[in-house]
Amino acid sequence: MFISKIDNYFMKKKNSITIKQADFFTIFIVFIFTVIFAFLLIEENYFDYERTLLKELSISGENLNEEQMQKYHETKKELKRIFIKNTIAIATLAFILFTIVLGLYKILNYLLQRDLQVFLKFFKETAHKDYVLNPHTIFFKDFKIMVGYANNMVDTISEQKRILKDLNQNLEDRVKKKTINLQETNKKLLQEKEFSEEILDAQKKFLRYTVHETNTPLSVILTSIELYTMKHPKDKHLSKIEAAVKNIFSIYDDLSYLVKKDQVEYPKSMINFGDYISYRIDFFKDVATMSKVSFDYNVPEENLHIYFNKTKLQRIVDNTITNAIKYTLAGEIIDVNLKQFGSNIEFSMSSKSKAIKEIDKVFEAYYREEKNREGFGLGLQMVRNICDEEGVEIKVSSDENKTSFTYVFKMIGE
Repeated sequence: MFISKIDNYFMKKKNSITIKQADFFTIFIVFIFTVIFAFLLIEENYFDYERTLLKELSISGENLNEEQMQKYHETKKELKRIFIKNTIAIATLAFILFTIVLGLYKILNYLLQRDLQVFLKFFKETAHKDYVLNPHTIFFKDFKIMVGYANNMVDTISEQKRILKDLNQNLEDRVKKKTINLQETNKKLLQEKEFSEEILDAQKKFLRYTVHETNTPLSVILTSIELYTMKHPKDKHLSKIEAAVKNIFSIYDDLSYLVKKDQVEYPKSMINFGDYISYRIDFFKDVATMSKVSFDYNVPEENLHIYFNKTKLQRIVDNTITNAIKYTLAGEIIDVNLKQFGSNIEFSMSSKSKAIKEIDKVFEAYYREEKNREGFGLGLQMVRNICDEEGVEIKVSSDENKTSFTYVFKMIGE
């Protein structure tokens, strides 16, 4: 119980004590117990001395003659001598007992510290190299059991270090191989990139040249058709040719814009929006007729103007018109509306067609709602890019009855 209290006391302390401090406290406690033991024996011996004197005095009586008094003093002197002798004997015995206990404790403590020093050296050396303990250097049996556990721990750690070293070596070899492969792959990729850039550059040059050279023959064809129809009635075959040329002209305008948009500035000007839409509908009227659809558009009475670049506006309007012609069901009418709402102008085009399944994807590059339709799916992506650049809002709705594309422009001065 006492030892448990001492242990709890030191456990509650924030700082631990050393073995030397514990050794000092132990010797001090043993010394205190020895002094107490000797004191108790001496005290009991003194009480026996006094009791014997009192007993002697009571036997002799109160009236003592000279001979009795002399005998009493001799007895007292003898008892005092015996008391002193016993006291010295008790003190000597206590000192001998303390020395024996201290010696045994010192021997035990020396063996304990020696074993602890062996363990301290073991932990210190094991941190840097594989170091095992010799159980024959340990005195206490309990510590010998700990030696077995410690040596097993060292063997396990050594084995794990060896396995880890092998894994690291294998990993380094694999990393080296991977690095070599990556370097070779990177070299091939650079070569392929250079080759691709050369091809891309050649394609761009070819596209620029093709676009530039296409403009002249298309213009000649359209001009020739117009001149011919001024003198001769337009027949079915000539209408088909004109519609096809206008489709090609629309594709040419798209390509021309895509090729030049990063090199050419597109200045803005004031545009009568209603007249411009009417002009573009007239341009595609033959194309719509060939597709068996028609336009329903009434030019608004008020003049609605926007401040916009004409080339960019043409790409928005033409792509919306050509997509409406392409996807509107035969025999249906394409409704075109231009209205003012506050400070905005809404240009919308709606018709009956198959419902768009994925509205969010129609403005993505290369996406086509119907795979069997011709085209690359780049027109509406170009429209969205232009609208994002110029702050034009796009609204799309589609169901089985009607599909609508609406563009919200800011009026001039807004």
